[in-house]
Amino acid sequence: MFFGTSLVLDSFMRNAPQTTKLKQLVKGVGVVLIIIGFLSKSVIQIEAGTVGVKSLFGKISPQPLGEGLSLINPLMEVHKLDIKTQNYTMSGILGEGQKSGDDAIQVLTKDGLEVVIDLSILYRLIPDQTPRLMQQVGELYRQKIVRPVARTKVRDNAVYYEAVQLYGSKRDEFQNKIFDAMDKEFQKRGIMLENLLVRNIKLPQSVKTSIEEKISAEQDAQKMTFVLQKEKQEAERKRVEAQGIADYQRIINTGLTKNQLQYEQIKAYKEMATSKNAKIIVIPNKSPIILDGK
Repeated sequence: MFFGTSLVLDSFMRNAPQTTKLKQLVKGVGVVLIIIGFLSKSVIQIEAGTVGVKSLFGKISPQPLGEGLSLINPLMEVHKLDIKTQNYTMSGILGEGQKSGDDAIQVLTKDGLEVVIDLSILYRLIPDQTPRLMQQVGELYRQKIVRPVARTKVRDNAVYYEAVQLYGSKRDEFQNKIFDAMDKEFQKRGIMLENLLVRNIKLPQSVKTSIEEKISAEQDAQKMTFVLQKEKQEAERKRVEAQGIADYQRIINTGLTKNQLQYEQIKAYKEMATSKNAKIIVIPNKSPIILDGK
């Protein structure tokens, strides 16, 4: 028994240097992996069209990260925000808006009618203000800022217009007022409003019928004006023609003598006589004269 134990101890002592080397190798590999992990957390890539907002233990850094590779504290968390032009649409047509179903904006106009408006908003985040946006609003800025501000400003401005005005003559003015009101609110939050599109305005059926009847009446009035103008022009043409005939007859009656008329008659006979065939010409109160043009 003692002899066996002695052999085991002897074998362990001979392999001790190899065990120590293996431990050192494993330790070295572990250190290398830790260093690689540390470096990978210290280097971050920001893609084109995005910006990185750094936070350390919940505290937002005021300096955002631009595109490309950046060295950061490995303990930091980086939120990547899109700074390209974005679109937010609210529509009553299924599949057009960001929300499923009917998401159009219902407003009350100056004349107390309910109008439904489809709206598209083009906007982008201001890069150097993204840390403040992240601190005050967070990443849900579409739901907290873009959507509610747009719907509120549309309703606030619609009450100054009648339904027919929104549909026609005042549509551009209405759209510009909404743009100005939204732009002020967006700028406060670090969002740039690029464009605002009032895509569709749906009027109540009674108003649509009234507009169609008005358009039809205007078209009928324009048609009648055209007919009356045409008749007036035709009457003027006939008056001028009659005046011309009367003037001609007056000139003939007052300007031509009996001798001139006889002279013109002779000229006409002469022209007839120069034709190829012989003719019999009857001259009033005279005997027939045969004129042969050969």
